[in-house]
Amino acid sequence: MNRRVKKQESGQALVEMALVLPFFLLLLFGLIQMSILGYSYISVNNAARTGVRVASLGGSDDAIITAITNSMIILNNSTLTIQISPSYSQRQSVPGQAVTVNISYPVPLIVPIGGIFPNPVIITANLSMRLE
Repeated sequence: MNRRVKKQESGQALVEMALVLPFFLLLLFGLIQMSILGYSYISVNNAARTGVRVASLGGSDDAIITAITNSMIILNNSTLTIQISPSYSQRQSVPGQAVTVNISYPVPLIVPIGGIFPNPVIITANLSMRLE
């Protein structure tokens, strides 16, 4: 009798794993994707802070862009969008004027979550400081 029961339950673990594995993998890759988004968000905000600090000290637009791209080591700088206002020629001699750095960075999704999140997710940072 015992032997007969074992034969009937021989594929139970395989069926349970086949049912649970897709949800486990979706959870695992979703966690990885959220970590990538979080890292990108922190990196973009730190880069904007670095760029606006250089701008507030009187740096040129090229120096600001160089500081931003140097602070984003791991991320792809070719897809980065940087806007600086006012331009260097307009803010050159007006201390106390606010300078704004706006950065946009698209992060492609690796998890197939159809329709819930746009692909790619656009991460933006907008910071202002007064000129010194």
